[in-house]
Formats: sequence, C-alpha cells, structure tokens
Amino acid sequence: MSMYQIRPTSRSDVEFDLPICMYKLANIHSQQSRRADDDEAHQNWQVYPEVKALQNRQDEIMRQLYELEAVVSGLTKMVNTPDVDLDAASMSQASVGSALSNSLDLDQLLRQDCGTPRDIVINANPAQPPLSLLVLHSMLCQRYSVLSGIHMHSSVFAVPPELLSCLGPPIINGCSRQHFQLIFTIIWKDVPRVQLKFNTRRMCTVEGEGNVARFLYRLLLAPAKDPALATVMDSWVDTALFQLAEGCAKEQKAVVQALNFTLTKNLWLAGPELSLADVLCACWLMQTGIAATVPIKVHKWLESCENSGHFCGVYSLLRK
Repeated sequence: MSMYQIRPTSRSDVEFDLPICMYKLANIHSQQSRRADDDEAHQNWQVYPEVKALQNRQDEIMRQLYELEAVVSGLTKMVNTPDVDLDAASMSQASVGSALSNSLDLDQLLRQDCGTPRDIVINANPAQPPLSLLVLHSMLCQRYSVLSGIHMHSSVFAVPPELLSCLGPPIINGCSRQHFQLIFTIIWKDVPRVQLKFNTRRMCTVEGEGNVARFLYRLLLAPAKDPALATVMDSWVDTALFQLAEGCAKEQKAVVQALNFTLTKNLWLAGPELSLADVLCACWLMQTGIAATVPIKVHKWLESCENSGHFCGVYSLLRK
C-alpha cells in the first residue's frame, strides 16, 4: 500500500534514444582514406613537366658532385695533402741535393711508404706566429734535405712580409719534390691554435704548439732512454706554454727564477745539449718580452741559444 499516488507525466509507450557509449571519436578509417587520396594527388602532381624537369636537374647536379668528389679524392691520394697546392717555383729550399742515407729512418718514423712525398703542413695564425716551429725547422734542415714553402689562406687578409719569408730565401729555379726528403709547408690561416697535418688518411690533426713541436722534435732525435730526463723536458715544455705564454706576471717571474736556478748548475735545461725544452722556453721568453730583464745566467743561456744558429729566423722576426 503506497503512501500517496501521482499521475504519470508521460505515456508508457514512448521510446527514448539512450547513448550506447561514453563519448565519441572521429572515424580513423575515413582519415586514412583521405590521406590515401592526398598521396594519390601528390603522385599525380609529380608527373607535371615542371616538377619532373626540376627533379632531373637535381639528379644531374648530384651526379656532377659525385664526379668532383672522385676527382678530389684522387688528387688527395697523389699529393697526400689536400689543403695546399705545392708549387716548387714559389717555395724556398734549405738544402738541395741527393737524399741522405737516413731517409729510410725518416720513413720509419713517419710510418710512411718509401718513395711517398713526406708532406708536413702546418696551419698557424700570423697574429701569434709559433717561433719555436721556426727553430725546429732550422734543425730539421740541418739533418734532412727539406723543401720549404709558405702560403696564405683566404681567411687571412694580410700577412707581414717577414712572415712570408721566415723559412729562408725562395728558390730561383724549380726543383722536383722527389729530390727532397721532407716537404715543410706553413699556411698562415685564421685558426685558434697551431695545427699540423701530415697523413690525412692515417692520423688525425695534431693541435697545439707544444704537441706540434714534440712531433717535429721526434724526427730529430730518438726518444730519450732516461725517463727522468724525458720528464724534465716535458715539464719545461709545459711550463713554457702554460706559464710563460699564458701566465700572469707573477707566474712568469717564478719561471724566470726557476730557469736561473737550473742554469746555475747546467748549461742547458734538459740534457747536455740544446733540446726542445730550451727551444720553447727561449722562444717564449723572447716573444713575451721578458728576455730583456732576465738574470745574467739566463741571459748567457739565451746567447748560447742564439749562437747555435737555429734562432736566426726568430731574432730576425723580433727585430722588425
């Protein structure tokens, strides 16, 4: 028995359209059909003459680029140095003559096949010329038959005349590259640090004046058998590059004091003769201007470096 009765507000035979899902999504099948229609339209667009001509032109350009790449690759294998066009008429020589008896040793040091031109290409910034490399070049000329050349890269607008002749006088008559044991080339280029390229196919670029100097010095002398002496030499090389070249006045003064203490007991910094340590330290003392105020022992040592005959190019640059 109900408490009260209410008359119905609607008829019982009316049907309602109730939802059969929570929410609706777009029909993905219809989208795929539209995409297929777009692809078909795109394919039809490609058959137009203008598009086809443009595609053929692009294919032709790519074919020519591949042919040029093959030609450059062949020239690279012939010359073994892609960065420079070596012209003997514009180069200078340190010594002309037949190959010396130690050419086989040089091939072994450079890990290069006999008969292949031994090109050493150095990229350097003319704003800060690597003076130590000029000294090492002179030392290389004393041992090997060296063909030297200097070039200017397009990234540099002007180079002082003395830098264009810092490797010696130019050759009057052209001479074949095969007559020399070593081809030494400097390219004045806008680079952040010194770069050496020797074998572009087998080794990466050597960067930094210290690393390049070590590479060149390795061609002059066999590795030191005494590890203590080799450590002393490397220590002086790092001191020259990081304290003399880049250090503050206090650090440079400390280096001069250390040089004076060492040279009080020894004629040279590392060993009984001129070494890479002497080359780097002397060059940066002169390049930074500290050489004018050094103690007597250091001054005599600088005179000994000058008397060795390998610093002529450095002094000629600094006096101009």
